[in-house]
Order: sequence, then structure tokens, then C-alpha cells
Amino acid sequence: MLYKDYITEVPDFPIEGVSFKDISPLLANNEVLSEVINRMGALIIDVSEGAPGPRASRGRKPPDYWIGIDSRGFLFASALAFHWGGGVVMCRKEGKLPPTVFSHSYSTEYSEDTIQIKQGSGTAVIVDDVLATGGTLQATNHLAKSAGYDVIDNLVLIDLKYVPRVEDFNLEVRSLIQYD
Repeated sequence: MLYKDYITEVPDFPIEGVSFKDISPLLANNEVLSEVINRMGALIIDVSEGAPGPRASRGRKPPDYWIGIDSRGFLFASALAFHWGGGVVMCRKEGKLPPTVFSHSYSTEYSEDTIQIKQGSGTAVIVDDVLATGGTLQATNHLAKSAGYDVIDNLVLIDLKYVPRVEDFNLEVRSLIQYD
């Protein structure tokens, strides 16, 4: 299945020069979304051939938590948790989580942002929809570790490989779809 057929290019959005990847058609198609969640999880969890269900693995088990980045990362983290097991932790923009939270400020290609997360422990995979410059993903890794999580992997639906990464970006990121 060609997942890119379910992603619409929107030129000059949200600012001039940016080609936005609209995943709405992919999310709206139950069959495609189900396959995407299965394939994304299989990038993280070592699934046996012919295993009787998504949670039957021969090696790496599901993380304790899927950390979804505000806001589309919540969709994928929730679906991954439901399908593969594990809980969901939200990494939100400042002021959206009740106290007590850990905070981290950073720069993006569009603005200065602060993200927040609740304290926790256990293994975690950080999940988002798109990897562009990597600033938000890198900030989330820093924040999650500060809050007590053992970050074992990073997972995105789309990797925009043609976008230059932020300085000192050194994360390994798994992706289902790549744009070169």
C-alpha cells in the first residue's frame, strides 16, 4: 500500500516556503490507519512471523509508555498503546497539563516553545506524526529523561529527510514514510 497516496501536500502552509503534509485522509481511512499502526508498532516491537496477534513478540516487548507529542502524536501514541499494549503519556504545550509538571523550553523553525510532561518511570517510546528539524523531538527526549522515563526509541509516521536538522541532532528515529 502506498501511504503517500493518503497524504496531501499543502504548499506555503503554515508559512510561505513550507510544504505541509496533511495526514487527514490517512487518519480518515480505517483500513489504512489500522495498517499504519500495525506497521509503526512493528518498527519498535520484534514480532514473530505467524504470531497469533499483535502482542506476540519474540524479542523486544512493548514499552511501558508511548509518549505522544502535542497534538497529532497523541493520536498515534494512543492507537499504538491500544494495539500493542502499554500506556500513553502526553507531552503537551505549556499550561495544558495540571501541576506538577516538568518543563523544557526550546526553539522551533517557527517560534520559541515550552513543553511539559508529568513525572514518571519505566520504558518509553516517543511518538509524533512528522520529523522535520527534530527540535521538538530532541526537546521531548530531554524532557522525558528529566522526568524519569527511560526513552528506548523514537517513532514518527513521516520523516522529512530533506529538512535540515537542528544543531547537535543525534537521535535515532524510526519512520514508516520518508520524503527525500
